Amino acid sequence: MSLANHVWEILALIFTLTVFFIAFVIFFENEDPSKTLAWLLVLVLLPVLGFILYLLVGRKFRKIRRYQKKGLSIFKEFSKIEKGSEQFFKQGQDYINKHFPQKRKLIDLMVNSAFSPYTINNKTQVLNNGEKTFQSFFEAIEKATHHIHLEFYIVKDDHIGTKMQELLIKKARQGVKVRLIYDGYGSLKLGKDFIKKLKENGVQTASFSPLLFPFAGKRIDYRNHRKILIVDGKIGFVGGINIGDEYLGKTPDFTEWRDTHLRIEGDGVKILQHIFLQDWCFTTREKIDEDCYYPVFQEKVGEELLQIAAGGPDWPWEPIMHAYFSMIATAEKSVYLTTPYFVPNESINMAIKNAALSGLDVRIILPGKPDSRFVLWASMSYVGELLAAGVKVYQYQTGFIHAKTLVVDGQVSSVGSANMDIRSFKLNFEVNAFIYNKKVSAELERDFFNDLKNCKEITLAGYEKRPFYIKFMESLARLFSPLL
Repeated sequence: MSLANHVWEILALIFTLTVFFIAFVIFFENEDPSKTLAWLLVLVLLPVLGFILYLLVGRKFRKIRRYQKKGLSIFKEFSKIEKGSEQFFKQGQDYINKHFPQKRKLIDLMVNSAFSPYTINNKTQVLNNGEKTFQSFFEAIEKATHHIHLEFYIVKDDHIGTKMQELLIKKARQGVKVRLIYDGYGSLKLGKDFIKKLKENGVQTASFSPLLFPFAGKRIDYRNHRKILIVDGKIGFVGGINIGDEYLGKTPDFTEWRDTHLRIEGDGVKILQHIFLQDWCFTTREKIDEDCYYPVFQEKVGEELLQIAAGGPDWPWEPIMHAYFSMIATAEKSVYLTTPYFVPNESINMAIKNAALSGLDVRIILPGKPDSRFVLWASMSYVGELLAAGVKVYQYQTGFIHAKTLVVDGQVSSVGSANMDIRSFKLNFEVNAFIYNKKVSAELERDFFNDLKNCKEITLAGYEKRPFYIKFMESLARLFSPLL
């Protein structure tokens, strides 16, 4: 036997043992059985591909070692959030009992699972497209006097990105503290010159878990998928829109882009602020906790009960998933869901079917033209059982729909960054606003039914007639759905 053959045999043995070790680790992680089986199947049938995928997206031990240090510190200190707002918190119990007694369990669930206090001194505005959202962004930033905090999954060096860059530099030169967190994977194509120019002009920047080549200890999973803007601690934004021209429908692939963001004024902004500052501390090791970042509202700005839920791999629970599940499971009349990616876990899937089987009006809007065909196939694999249960499912035909909204009973609604999929529930850092307000819910319902005008309904008869190769690809994508 030649030396080369001997070396190859040794390498093959080492690789085989490594694959067996990975399978052993996955088995004892006691994850969801479907996810465990999916990983084991990939490792058995495609060991080389499975090995590479596990290095990229499967290593749970990094989450345990790194992200748990971040952990519960997000809401460890309530003093600054609550300071000056005691009277509104005390009014909260009476307000809930008077206006939303049937949603009491949902509110308490979020207090306990997301450590999210409820606030009622709030005023919100629904922003239902990119143009309105960016206009509102820029108007708020122009008026900033103390600080501007931005946290986005994607920041692009394009027309809208450059406009944002110029405005941030302008405010930094005026003495306003400007801090930007962008995700290391979502903003992978962001040019170094773009960041360099920001830094040279006084804007502080931080890349969340930057990706190092070749995969030197950083994951494609566990990304910061949040979209947050905070101005002076008084005005906050949360939703589905990143910084890029596609959110204005100005890309060759999508000339129409439908999205939803939320502008918040009031005590709820303090929760967003705390989430941002904890992320900033985690990313830069700089702790910021001065009182000036949690301003006291001397007057009542509005009367809208809301909670802000942050979710991520550092969390002991899956608070946004729990909130979605509770909203759907306790619905009494209607459930209207819009999501660009629909890869639910068994609990969410069952809750949706149960709601429809109970006679509720349950409707879901999915993309017609996807940005990821494989994920769309996975989403469509769930549609048949939903249709059979009485759920009405639609595909948006006018461009791409990226909004992540849920409205239940015309009373409680959610706007945020989390999709209705396993990745948002377990792997990404997400943030959603949950609003208990009939006026806001009515507005989101109007947007939903306006979107239905640009949708094509999927019928059970039509769904069952789809070509065999589509059924095959959906089944294949469904098999890998726990890994998506």
